[in-house]
Amino acid sequence: MPLDSLPDSGRAPAPQQSVEEFIDSAPMGPRQRLIALLGLAVMVAEGLDITIASFVYPHVMHDWGTPMSAVTTVVTAGVLSMAIGGAVAGPLADRYGRKGVTTAGILVFGTATAAMALAPGIWIFALLRVVACVGLGAVAPGVMAIVADSTPAARRAPVVALAFSGIAAGTVAGGFLASAVIPGHGWPALLAVCGLAPLLLVPLVVACIPESVSVLIARGRPVEEIYASLALLVPGRDASDVGLTHAQRDEPEPTQKLSVIVLSRSYALTTLLIWLCYFALLGVVYLLLNYLPLMAAGAGLTASRTGAVVGLFGAGTLCGQLLASLGLSRYDRFRVLALATALSAVAVCVAAAADTGHSGMFVLVFVLGVCLGASMGSLQAVGALAYPATLRATGMGWMSGVGRVGTLASGLLGGIMISAGWGISGIFYVLCAPLALTGAAALLLRNEVRRPVRSLPRRTGRATEVKAD
Repeated sequence: MPLDSLPDSGRAPAPQQSVEEFIDSAPMGPRQRLIALLGLAVMVAEGLDITIASFVYPHVMHDWGTPMSAVTTVVTAGVLSMAIGGAVAGPLADRYGRKGVTTAGILVFGTATAAMALAPGIWIFALLRVVACVGLGAVAPGVMAIVADSTPAARRAPVVALAFSGIAAGTVAGGFLASAVIPGHGWPALLAVCGLAPLLLVPLVVACIPESVSVLIARGRPVEEIYASLALLVPGRDASDVGLTHAQRDEPEPTQKLSVIVLSRSYALTTLLIWLCYFALLGVVYLLLNYLPLMAAGAGLTASRTGAVVGLFGAGTLCGQLLASLGLSRYDRFRVLALATALSAVAVCVAAAADTGHSGMFVLVFVLGVCLGASMGSLQAVGALAYPATLRATGMGWMSGVGRVGTLASGLLGGIMISAGWGISGIFYVLCAPLALTGAAALLLRNEVRRPVRSLPRRTGRATEVKAD
C-alpha cells in the first residue's frame, strides 16, 4: 500500500519548529536589519540626552546662580531615576509589550528634555530631569530585548553589541553638538534639539517594529497575530509549522514575580555575576571620566587639550564597542569580555605608572577607551543572551539599574580617596581590582549560562523547561 494512503492515525506527526528555531533558521532579512538600525538610532538619542546634561549644568549655575550642591543633587537624583526606570520597565516590557514600553520611554525622555528648555528655575528643571531619566532608564532594556528577539542566533550577540554602541556614538556626538549650539543659541536650544529629535523616531518605531513574538505568546494573543509578526521578521517563508503549544502560552507568575524569577534558584548565580560585571564596569568608566581631566591637568595640558583627552576616551569607547561587535561574530562572547577587561586592567596600570608625555597620554587614553568600550559591548551581549526570551527585558532592566548604582558608588569612592590624599595614580591602581573581578566573573558566567536547561516557574504550577541562549 502506498505510504500516502495510510490513515492519518498511523502516520507519525510532522515535527514542529519552535518560534526561536524558525527565526534562527533563516538569514537576517531586511526587516530585521531595519529593527537593528532603529535600535541603534534610539540608543544614539539616549547617549545624546545623557551627555548634553553635563554641558548644560555649568551654564545653569552661571545663569541662575545655582549652587554646586543643587546640581549634585540633580545629578544624583537623575542617576537613581535611571536605575529605577530600568528596574521597573524591564518586567513591564516582558509582561505587557516591549514595543509599547520602549515607545513610552522615548516619549517621556524626549518630551521632558525639550520641556527643560522652558524651565523657569532650578527646581522645575530638576523635576523634569528626573522624569527624563526615568524614561532614559526604561528605553535601553526594551530596545536590547527587541533587537535580540528579532535577530537570528548566529548574529544575535554582534548585533546587540552594535545597537548598544549607539550610546557611545551619542556621547561623542553630544560633545560636538554642544560646542556648535551653545555658543550661538544658548543651552535651552541644545535641550530643545536633543529632546525633540528622538520624538521623530517614534512613528518609525511604531510602524516598523513588530512586538516581540515571545510577548505575544505569553499574553495569549491570537495565532494570526503571532504568525503575522513572524512573517514580518522572516518574509517569504511558511510559518504554519511553527508550534505554539499550550506550554509556551503559560505565563510566568503574575508580574510581581518576574523580577523574582531572575533571582530564583535557576538564575541567581547568573544574575549576580552579570550584576557584578555591570556594576564594576560602569563604575570604572564613570570614575575615569570624572578624573581624566584632573590627570590631564596634572600633566600640564591646557583646557582645550584636556577636553580633547576626554573626547578621545569617548571616541575610543565607541571604537571598542564596534570592535566588540565584529569580534562577537566570530568568538565566544564570554572570552571576548574576559579578554577586553584584562586588557583594560593592563591599560589602567600603564596609565597609572607610565610617564608617557602629552602625545603618549593621548594614545593611552584612546586605547583605554577602546578596551573598556569592548568590555561594555561584550557585556551587553552576555546580558541579552543570558535569559530566555520571556525574561530578557527584565534581566536587562535590572542589570542596567544595578550598573547605574555602580556609577554613584564609584563617585563616592573617588571622593573618599581624593579626600584621603590619594593621587590619580593610586586611584587608577585601585581600578584594576574591579576589572579583574569582571574578567573572572565572565569566565564563571561561561559555565553557568551554558547549562543546557533552565526551569521556569509557570502560572499553572508546573515547571516548564526553557533553553537559554
